[in-house]
Amino acid sequence: MDLSFQLYSARNFLPWNEVLETLGRLGYGQVEGFGGVYEDPDAFVAMMKVAGLTMPTAHFSVDALENEFDQTIALAEKLGVQSIFCPYLDEDQRPTDTAGWRTFAKRLAAIGEKVKATGHAFGWHNHDFEFKPLEGGATAQKIILEEAPDIDWEADIAWIIRGGGEPLEWIEHYGARITAVHVKDIAPSGQCEDEDGWADVGHGIVAWRNILRDLRKHANVKYLIMEHDNPGDCERFARRSFEAMRRIEEVHNA
Repeated sequence: MDLSFQLYSARNFLPWNEVLETLGRLGYGQVEGFGGVYEDPDAFVAMMKVAGLTMPTAHFSVDALENEFDQTIALAEKLGVQSIFCPYLDEDQRPTDTAGWRTFAKRLAAIGEKVKATGHAFGWHNHDFEFKPLEGGATAQKIILEEAPDIDWEADIAWIIRGGGEPLEWIEHYGARITAVHVKDIAPSGQCEDEDGWADVGHGIVAWRNILRDLRKHANVKYLIMEHDNPGDCERFARRSFEAMRRIEEVHNA
């Protein structure tokens, strides 16, 4: 499986042509798009081609998919995107109770139907807030998965942990929904504070060997996407994370 790279991780290390060249040189075959790379899609496609990269997955907001659907799908097609994921809700837009999250999940289900009708896959990408208990003990993530039963899940494992969830339990129960995974790591307590407590993959506390084992057993993962929300050195993060994932994969394949 080609390893992918969420371009949000490189937003502070432009220009994009140099970022993409570095990723291609390090061995990545794919990237994942976000809003910061959509301004000139033709130019971005050309830069990806030079670097030997493709963009099979991308993040688009709920607002864009509800209010600018045709333009968003056209953009995705131009970039070569196959799977579209909604990535986030600003705090002031988040429901505060189970009824609100059920309503939101139904919005996602409706978006999913429209997206799938265009030949693209569609899903939700989690952060930590979806795992905070609501009244009655439910969580937003459980509500989303159950009230929008036909959408995919791009599981951000480190955010599950930061939200208080147990990744292996979620993978066991909902693995069939997981088609993409954000591969990121959490630094030991007190370390990497200048990088918001994140670590290069394989250099933190996330048990990636166990997680990948269970993903292979329970999930349908097509994309493994490296991400660091605030790296101090993007090339270092990309290189060390790629090397760590390849070592882990070699152990699993041995």
